[in-house]
Amino acid sequence: MPNLLKNKEDQEVKIKKPDWLKVKIPAGKEYLEVKKVVEDRNLHTICSSGKCPNQSECWSAGTATFMILGNTCTRSCQFCNVATGKGEDVDIFEPAKVAESVKVMGLKHVVITSVDRDDLPDGGSLHWKKTVELIRRKNPGVTIETLIPDFKGEWENLNPILEVKPEVVSHNIETVERITRKVRVQAKYSRSMEVLRRLKEGGIEKTKSGIMVGLGETDEEVIQTMKDLVAQEVDILTIGQYLQPTKKHLPVAEWVTPEKFKEYKRIGEEIGFNHVESGPLVRSSYHAERHV
Repeated sequence: MPNLLKNKEDQEVKIKKPDWLKVKIPAGKEYLEVKKVVEDRNLHTICSSGKCPNQSECWSAGTATFMILGNTCTRSCQFCNVATGKGEDVDIFEPAKVAESVKVMGLKHVVITSVDRDDLPDGGSLHWKKTVELIRRKNPGVTIETLIPDFKGEWENLNPILEVKPEVVSHNIETVERITRKVRVQAKYSRSMEVLRRLKEGGIEKTKSGIMVGLGETDEEVIQTMKDLVAQEVDILTIGQYLQPTKKHLPVAEWVTPEKFKEYKRIGEEIGFNHVESGPLVRSSYHAERHV
């Protein structure tokens, strides 16, 4: 098998961002309408907080990924642009706001994610449940994807998610096992794998995960991560290029070419995923409506 990635864990590659990573400037009627809904209801989206490169494309198509439980994460992952600090007071009206926004935007499929709330006794799981319930109540027929945290391995907090059974439940492994501690400071590779296993065992029909490349991993490690995810019966995989949000975050080790992403997709589908979304600008919720 050809070597897809070089191991450059401890090197910072200061090279110009390639043309294939250029994105459109946000514009258009649909983009402005989504922006207005989000701002008028004081909602958070990972599109903005995470500096997603697909914000223009998704918002222009009338879709967005809502982020619940505030805009401040209690963890300090070295790849993520979301603010870190003490958790905010939980807005008890947020589930209703999100549900109403889904209705106003006329969405048929909605993606919900959240910051990590390790400060809350239940990790925010009951808030998650209420959000899904109200979205469905106000929007009959809508399909839902939830991108959930690991709840620190306190497995009883998965139960509210299992009870409402979103059509797709995602939990990102983010990177390969060797550099997990460096990339996801408070997370564990094995614990994330167990989250995905427990979701499938708990009756979730479609599970999903995502990884970033360009952080210094090898091709063998990427393929092993794919195999580990398939062993947990994960159905859908997303693979995208890591982009350094600020100088304080981990540097990019390598710009992975579009051709290599195509190869990842081929290998992933051969290994056993039902669907692989792989490309430089792919993020967890990219083309999420197709995954249902």
